[in-house]
Amino acid sequence: MKRALIVIDVQNEYVDGNLPICHPDLMTSIPNIEVAMDAAADHGAALVIVQHIEDEGAPVFARGSRGAALHESVADRTPDHLVTKADVSAFRGTDLEEWLRAGGYDTVTIAGFMTQHCCAGTARDAHALGFTVEFLSDATGTLDLVNAAGSISADALHISVLVTMDSEFAAVATTEEWTLAVEAGDTLPVSNLWDSTGHARVPGKHSELHKLMRDVRAGIDRDIAAEESHELRNTLYVGQGASTSL
Repeated sequence: MKRALIVIDVQNEYVDGNLPICHPDLMTSIPNIEVAMDAAADHGAALVIVQHIEDEGAPVFARGSRGAALHESVADRTPDHLVTKADVSAFRGTDLEEWLRAGGYDTVTIAGFMTQHCCAGTARDAHALGFTVEFLSDATGTLDLVNAAGSISADALHISVLVTMDSEFAAVATTEEWTLAVEAGDTLPVSNLWDSTGHARVPGKHSELHKLMRDVRAGIDRDIAAEESHELRNTLYVGQGASTSL
C-alpha cells in the first residue's frame, strides 16, 4: 500500500469568502487537515494539493482573486504535486491519475472542501479508476444548500455523503483514526452496499427504523429552525439598537 493525501480546495473562498464552510466548522476541519498533512510528511505519504481556479470575473475562485488563493494553512506547505483544476473532480482535465500511477500510489485519502462536491467527486472518480479511497470525516466540510429542489443543512448534507461514501466508495475515518492507521501501515475498513442495507431485509424492522429515522430528522430540523429564528430575532433587535436579551 502506498498512500497519497489529496487536500482539495482549501482556499480563502471557503474561509472568509463567498462560500463559508460551516460544518464541520473551520476550527475543526482546518486543524485536522494540518494534522493529516503532518502525518503524511512524517510517515512517507505523498501530499497532493488541489486548487480550483475559474476565469477572471467569476463569482467564486476567480483567477487572481483573494478567494482563489490557497488558505495560509496549506499555502506554506511544499506538496509533492500541485493540481490546478476547473472541474468538480481533481482527476478531470488534470494529470493527477498519471502522476499517481507513475509514483506507484494505490491509495488516496480525501480531505478539504466541499464534502459533497469536489471531495465526493474526486473520491468517486478515484474509486472508478481502481484506487483504494479513504475519506476524512472531520477534515472535510460543507455549507447549507437551498435551491429549487429543496434545502438541506450542512450537517445533514455532510453525514449523508459520509454514509454514502462508506457504503461502497471509500473508507470513512476521523483524522485521528487515519493517522493511527498511517503510523501502523494499516488499511482502513470500508463497508459495502449489502451490509449498509442489511436492516431492509429484517422482517418488520425496515419500516420501524425508517419511521424512527424520520422522527429523529424532524426533531433535528425543528431544533435548527428554532435556532435560526432566535438568531434572526437577535439580528433584528441589534439592528434596531435594542437589547439582545430575548
